[in-house]
Amino acid sequence: MTYRAEQVWETFKGELIVEPTDDMKEALAAAIREIANCFEWDSYGLAELCADDFNEIANELEAL
Repeated sequence: MTYRAEQVWETFKGELIVEPTDDMKEALAAAIREIANCFEWDSYGLAELCADDFNEIANELEAL
């Protein structure tokens, strides 16, 4: 596992009240991919992103 992936996984696990499972890891990966789909990509496969974009999605998710 890369450092970035490990940091995300450890943060996710830290918010759980039950033991993490492989299904949870797969669900987290799917959610991250869906976040990528929220952005507009140019013909080079690049998107203009900033931290505020991710924080906005996180805030909206918490408000559900």
